[in-house]
Amino acid sequence: MDSNPNPASRESITVYSDYVCPFCYLGRESLGQYQETRDEELAIDWHPFDLRSQKRNPDGSIDHSVDDGKDDEYFEQAKQNVRRLQEKYDVEMDLEIATDIDSLPAQTVSYYVKEHYPYETWLAFDVSIFEALWQNGEDIGDEDVLVELATEVEIDGGEIRDALSDETLREEVRERFTEAQRAGVTGVPTFAYDGYAARGAVPPEHLERLVEGT
Repeated sequence: MDSNPNPASRESITVYSDYVCPFCYLGRESLGQYQETRDEELAIDWHPFDLRSQKRNPDGSIDHSVDDGKDDEYFEQAKQNVRRLQEKYDVEMDLEIATDIDSLPAQTVSYYVKEHYPYETWLAFDVSIFEALWQNGEDIGDEDVLVELATEVEIDGGEIRDALSDETLREEVRERFTEAQRAGVTGVPTFAYDGYAARGAVPPEHLERLVEGT
């Protein structure tokens, strides 16, 4: 286990995202396409963001009765945008929208892994969470699913179960959500680099301009 998962010498782009957001998955696909064009590695400094924070009960569960202004018309438009970006980035997805999945458990354990394991281990776990949901339609809010994903990247499943039951860790993750909002993040994905930001599943050339100024 490495307590320095993302050395200061590693150039990185900050990414605010929520696993349950399809545009976060598509945005990461776009980022991956940009990363492939670079000679030097561009790491991801991931910051969790809870799209459903306004709908959560004190115990962390989601109150689906809370009106967040997202009606059937909103979701239909979102699905159309997802299909458009799927075609644009040549990405296959099993789901277009995941309204019934709670990403808080996945964000909690991903944050734990990011803080306690090498960058490459966290990245493999992070990618597996995205793929489990958007490619395989799995419930990433399910503890057993997360344990299986962690085991596949050689993380002990018991650690994951302990992380999910650690209220101190959950509170720390909630504070990261609050910090993101204080930083002016109002939606995801948000990509930030050197004081500049881009919001949404922007194309690779947009990310290139953000990072390289070209």
